[in-house]
Amino acid sequence: SALNGDNVVQRSEKMPWYQGPVLLHHLENVHIASDRNLIQVRFPVQYVSRPISKKLHDYRAYSGQLVGGVVRPGDEVMVLPSGFTSRIRAIELAGKPVEEAFPPMSVNISLTDELDISRGDMLCRPGNPPTVAQDIDAMVCWLVEQPLQLGAKLAIKHTTRSARALVKDIQYRLDVNTLHRDEECKALKLNEVGRVKLRTTVPLFFDEYRRNRHTGSFILIDEGTNATVGAGMINGPAA
Repeated sequence: SALNGDNVVQRSEKMPWYQGPVLLHHLENVHIASDRNLIQVRFPVQYVSRPISKKLHDYRAYSGQLVGGVVRPGDEVMVLPSGFTSRIRAIELAGKPVEEAFPPMSVNISLTDELDISRGDMLCRPGNPPTVAQDIDAMVCWLVEQPLQLGAKLAIKHTTRSARALVKDIQYRLDVNTLHRDEECKALKLNEVGRVKLRTTVPLFFDEYRRNRHTGSFILIDEGTNATVGAGMINGPAA
């Protein structure tokens, strides 16, 4: 009971039939590690590290958080969007070399080849890349009073990549209480959830949200106010 606090922090004598854990204990101990995708390597580049010093005069590494897969020195990787391949020369964590990295570690990765890589690019396996597309099918939760209209132009932030997006279609609004799909909906209002099609100015490197919640999610930003106005979960490329 949220009203009286029964079984929220301590077990309640008013519910002797309930033998499960109290709510707080469940929230603190629920298993969430299975959400991490350890198969598909996904490393969005956040920063190109090139310190200027006599000791590190030729140092170049790519900083970011590994959001999918496991990588080790010697592994072959492909850079998106260029498609060039190289091998991992070293992986560093807090300035010290490590033998492997896995989600959600934030590391520096250096490659054996000098490639043109910048913020917003992604490292992945050559044989298992993410979807690369500009047309996206997604479920969007709208967060502000002003409705989301068909044809709206917004900034989109996906992993470390930024672009602009056009709302091409609002397919339906989902009633969160009944799960009914309102296909006559022409706009999404505050706290409403709907399925939309977006067209971005540059290709995004994404997976379905059910496979990777980091590469499968994004936020929408009002370019005028810089406020976050929507959050989205990617279903896949739009037809």
